[in-house]
Amino acid sequence: MLNFIKGSIFSRNQSEPVPEEAEQDVQVLAVWGSPGSGKTTVSVRLAKYLADQKKNVALLLCDMTTPMLPCICPPAELECERSLGSILAATHITDTLIKQNCITHKKISYLTIIGMLKGENVFTYPPYTQELAAELIDHLRDIAPYIIIDCGSSIAHDILSAVSLLEADSVLRLVNCDLKSISYLSSQLPLLKDQKWDADKQYKVASNIKSNQAGEHIEQVLGSVAFKISHSDELENLALAGNLLGELTLKDSRSFRKEIARIAKEVFGV
Repeated sequence: MLNFIKGSIFSRNQSEPVPEEAEQDVQVLAVWGSPGSGKTTVSVRLAKYLADQKKNVALLLCDMTTPMLPCICPPAELECERSLGSILAATHITDTLIKQNCITHKKISYLTIIGMLKGENVFTYPPYTQELAAELIDHLRDIAPYIIIDCGSSIAHDILSAVSLLEADSVLRLVNCDLKSISYLSSQLPLLKDQKWDADKQYKVASNIKSNQAGEHIEQVLGSVAFKISHSDELENLALAGNLLGELTLKDSRSFRKEIARIAKEVFGV
């Protein structure tokens, strides 16, 4: 098959059907959307919410272009420096290999994180295959009862994010209330359809809605929207400080917190 991009899992023609899997409870949630739609913010806050409920959760940060690990909390709050790249550089993935490269948080005992380290990029480690990415997600199911995957936006270039969308039990598809965000997703969705993506497992999410935006009209463009996540100045300040795991205490974050709780209940039953 002729690939769009070298190393991409997407091809111009998809002739072989993807086997159907038996139905199961949601364990793996992939969070995906246009650039700047709040994928990492939502992923991190969902993971924190589950951990605060004393649920063991693994947070997988896929982005190798902009490693997000340095952006979610101060380095001093992490137990050690271990990299997702070390997992994907292996010939085969095992539960032990994943556990050896998980990063734990000193203050949030129910959370484990896997991601690229500051300064690393896609060329820091050897290239990996679609099969290895699927192997990682499969073994993650043995590591934690709840897995949240923060996908990169450009799935044509990002094998791990693309495989995560195909392998996840459920997907949050985030879109900002602007034409650029909608246009971006419109260009990416056909790639997933070629891979026999189950569109029924996705939740459409209007994300980072600001008071001056016509959030109530977004459904006219997207169709039915499962969740509407409001903008929070407090959360934006935490993100600027590199502390997305920080506590939200101000009134302006109340709506955001409630919607994160609603997502966790709807998706995971927590």
